[in-house]
Amino acid sequence: MAPSTSSTHTPARFGSGRFRRSAVAAVAALTATTLLSACSYGANKSDDKASAAPAASASGATKLSADTVKIGYFANLTHGTALVGLKEGLIQKELGSTTIKPQIFNAGPAEIEALNAGSIDIGWIGPSPSINGFTKSDGKSLRIVGGSASGGVKLVVNPDKIKTLDDLKGKKIATPQLGNTQDVALLNYLSTKGYKVDASSGAGDVSVVRTDNKVTPDAYKSGSIDGAWVPEPTASKLVSLGAKVLLNEKEVWPDGKFVITNIIVSQKFLKEHPDVVEAVLRGSVNTNAFIKANPEKAKEAANAAIKEAAGNALDAKILDPAWQDIEFIDDPLANTLQAEADHAVTAGLLKKPTLTGIYDLTLLNKVLAAQGKPAVADAGLGVK
Repeated sequence: MAPSTSSTHTPARFGSGRFRRSAVAAVAALTATTLLSACSYGANKSDDKASAAPAASASGATKLSADTVKIGYFANLTHGTALVGLKEGLIQKELGSTTIKPQIFNAGPAEIEALNAGSIDIGWIGPSPSINGFTKSDGKSLRIVGGSASGGVKLVVNPDKIKTLDDLKGKKIATPQLGNTQDVALLNYLSTKGYKVDASSGAGDVSVVRTDNKVTPDAYKSGSIDGAWVPEPTASKLVSLGAKVLLNEKEVWPDGKFVITNIIVSQKFLKEHPDVVEAVLRGSVNTNAFIKANPEKAKEAANAAIKEAAGNALDAKILDPAWQDIEFIDDPLANTLQAEADHAVTAGLLKKPTLTGIYDLTLLNKVLAAQGKPAVADAGLGVK
């Protein structure tokens, strides 16, 4: 199921990492109740929602080097590997007597802060906060140890105002946050089409309006925005309100693949408990295989986990198309992470980051080899 990482093409999309101070200040927290995430930079304690009750460990199982492992993730479909793996017990099965202590976050900055503070050990998270956390710590805080999801991002628009991509000039297009993954993706795409937009203010040939995903549907209904470049399930929510998909971001990436969620671990925990990290990765790989083999059951499990975390499940008209557009994978798609960073630099929202060492795929490739699956590549960004 793992896609190739051999492509050297540079897709029309952004990156993430350390960006200018004004962008950091503008990052807004999202609410898990709305089930919408944005991958962004910075840190904000208020983004941290809650810690779920510890998951039960398997009695009489093999003892690993840690009694507990603290795992962070979002109650969001793009974190479906974590949702399904925890709900179905597939991750716990591999951990044996090591107890999982899950913690749900609303946005990447808070999760990175928790990782740095030791409040979590391992996390499912997007590319932007991964790069930011790595670069702000001078490469000492985290490693990306596995992939999780690709895709699930679309440009959806009001069909009465925008019928083709040539109609974007003079329109207002929302993104989740200044400097977040989708924000720079849109900025980069507009640049490739010849539109000029000031990255900081969003003003220009196309107005880029930074709007929390939780309020984007209301902004669309009120007419204050004409469309949005957003992740699932926000895109499908807008479609349910009458919007049309003008562009699926898959269309601007070679092979239609780009990282939207990966797995990180604190370097301290990786060094002290590699057996636990390997067990989590084995559970993740098994979960992705389960999702592929049982898509309907997996979708139901993810939605049930979302309901438990946020109080409300997604309606089928939103859940079904959103789930279908996300590919759950083991490959972290390292080449697309570098391309994202390059696009963020070009957009003027971050200084050129040094990403060498952000990946350590040794344990993932060990797990994949044991299952007869091909190794995945780190695009030259692995530990030397």
